[in-house]
Amino acid sequence: MTLNPKSLLGFAFASADLLIEVTAEGKISVALGAGEALAGSEDRNLRGARLADFVAAEDRQLVSVLLGGLEDGRRAGPVVVRLHGQSGDGERAASLSAFRLPGHGGAVSCVLSRASAPHARRAPGAYGLHDRATFESAATALMAHARERGLDIELALVELAGFEAVAALAGEAEASDMRGRLAAVIRAESYAGASAAQIGDDRFALLREGRENGEALASRIARLLALSPDEGVQPVVRALGADPDMPADQMLKAIRYAMDDFLRDGAKTSPPATLAEAFERSVAQTLNQAATLGRRVEAKDFTLFYQPVVSLDGPARLHHYEALIRFGDQGAPFPMIRMAEEMDLVCALDAAVVDKALDKLARTPGLTLAVNLSGRSISRDAFVSQIKGRIMSYPQLKGRLMFELTESAAVTDLDAADRRLQTLRGLGCEICLDDFGAGASSLAYLQRLNVDVVKIDGAFIRELEHDSRGAAFISQLVRMCGEMKIATLAEMVETQLVEDVVRKAGVHMAQGWLYGAAAREHAPFPAPLPGATPARRRGAVDSWG
Repeated sequence: MTLNPKSLLGFAFASADLLIEVTAEGKISVALGAGEALAGSEDRNLRGARLADFVAAEDRQLVSVLLGGLEDGRRAGPVVVRLHGQSGDGERAASLSAFRLPGHGGAVSCVLSRASAPHARRAPGAYGLHDRATFESAATALMAHARERGLDIELALVELAGFEAVAALAGEAEASDMRGRLAAVIRAESYAGASAAQIGDDRFALLREGRENGEALASRIARLLALSPDEGVQPVVRALGADPDMPADQMLKAIRYAMDDFLRDGAKTSPPATLAEAFERSVAQTLNQAATLGRRVEAKDFTLFYQPVVSLDGPARLHHYEALIRFGDQGAPFPMIRMAEEMDLVCALDAAVVDKALDKLARTPGLTLAVNLSGRSISRDAFVSQIKGRIMSYPQLKGRLMFELTESAAVTDLDAADRRLQTLRGLGCEICLDDFGAGASSLAYLQRLNVDVVKIDGAFIRELEHDSRGAAFISQLVRMCGEMKIATLAEMVETQLVEDVVRKAGVHMAQGWLYGAAAREHAPFPAPLPGATPARRRGAVDSWG
């Protein structure tokens, strides 16, 4: 085969396992290298075929927008894509880079190499995008990997105000195509095609090599999406450069702060210019918030809400209430709890919650309460000694206070933690292992900690209507706990059908909106939520643990 000199020049920018040239019509005109190993076909069989025929279906649009976004003289990628051969012998992950040489009839030179971790895994979210939680950890790892290779990586924040409103006006199929193409465009611009996320309505975050300014990226996004000026959707990009010497933990905090800032204020006029500046702002903000939280904890400036937990050994009847912490706005308290743990305030917060619970019990004869304890609190002897003294000052309340051990912070020394838990059990307090199944440590906790109750994570429970395998899992868990003389509690029971399933499995107790929402005052049971439906219940926040 005789190669056009232009093709040789196009391939000169990188070494690879496979070199191909793709015509303006999407057909492979040149193929050199390990075609069979990567694409499952010999090089001669690749020539004349369409590139899309060798790309896995979920990555075809990604490749299409990657090549379609190339201007003469511009390089794109690398992005990780899945290739498969026509023989159907499985998929292979490959790193794809592309270059469009001027004056070469629209042909694109592509190089492909075997992909390796941390790039090879596809993002877990819709359309191959990360959600915010997975992006934070993936971005930190990918940025560290890129810096090891000497690449200049930055965080880009993209806003397309009004895009979702335009998509919502289209038909269902057209809206899905629009969202899929937008996701492909964002992924194609991200480092390895694997470091992009949707972090809010019309707002996205991605890591990319800092080869051009934000205005150029915004212009290309608008062109690839074929956005009409009449629709009023104009991409805006804010880019934050990275300090190559910034430690990973600082990088994570900087990324988290930048996204919080972007979600709150959008493409405002004075965002942080770099991740280093974002980190400095995050430190100042955190110290201010920590001081405020410390004052609120000291003053016990929070409210306890109460949600009923029922016994299932017959008609549902009240067993106890879980006391759930709420701050002033009564919103989800998770950010405050996470900050309390990060700033070493969670022991003081847990102690303050116990104080309020004890006071409530003393004023309410016959009431039994369960309160949450962080893994960080139960890891400290001083905390347990403090709680022991407070409980012993209320001897009349013995047997009416329970503790739920959460996995919000990992317990590293389980033997020492168990010793502390037994101190609390010796005071007449039952111990519940919260959110069983949600974290990687659940089985180790169950094996090493002597507890009275296991609360099965709501993610398993609320899908039981549609998941027969889930019902089998619950049954086996109940049997295992029964052999260990441990009771079971199902949270997020939202419908009668789910209650029927957990009853059949032998679960001892249940909690959820079927029995009542968390309320400022413990209400007589039963207290159904007026007008509640399963669809409305889905968004409920039942606990912070």
